[in-house]
Amino acid sequence: MIDKSDRDRLLECFAWRGDRTDDSSYADVTGWWRTPAVLSDLGRLLGRLFADVSPTVVLGVEARGFILGPLVAVTLGVSFVEVRKDPEQLSDSDAWLRRTTPPDYRDRQLTLGFRRDLVHGSDRVLLVDDWIDTGGQALGVHRLVEAAGATWLGVATVVDALESNEVRRRLNVRSLLHMRDLR
Repeated sequence: MIDKSDRDRLLECFAWRGDRTDDSSYADVTGWWRTPAVLSDLGRLLGRLFADVSPTVVLGVEARGFILGPLVAVTLGVSFVEVRKDPEQLSDSDAWLRRTTPPDYRDRQLTLGFRRDLVHGSDRVLLVDDWIDTGGQALGVHRLVEAAGATWLGVATVVDALESNEVRRRLNVRSLLHMRDLR
């Protein structure tokens, strides 16, 4: 659980941009990166959500997962693995695990992947991201973790905007804020 002062700081650094009644409106989280105290605390706050289950590796999806994932990994004293969108194999010896996601928040199906040698069957995996909306990307990463034979622990996210409780339970989503907090 996040305390009131940390919650208030996250909310103060967040903004909706544009007219919320049209499609050009968007959630602006850049204040979290621009405010040093908030940025430095995000790793600790997100890591605390799963400290009880002892992850061995943190995964982060390109692009914002690449910001938050390492912060959480350092806090937990574990390693970090990048999950790339549309990864390319650079040589025959560069083996990748890839999976296609269900539709994401933009109704896109993406190919996600990581190098096969970076996640092992003995790993206990935590996915970290700034926002979860449909759960499409997280479900794709979950499939990758299963293909690697590793143990899925869940998703640590700043904002939970999921509408589906079934997806929330299946992915074991824990968040600092809920969409209702941002209205």
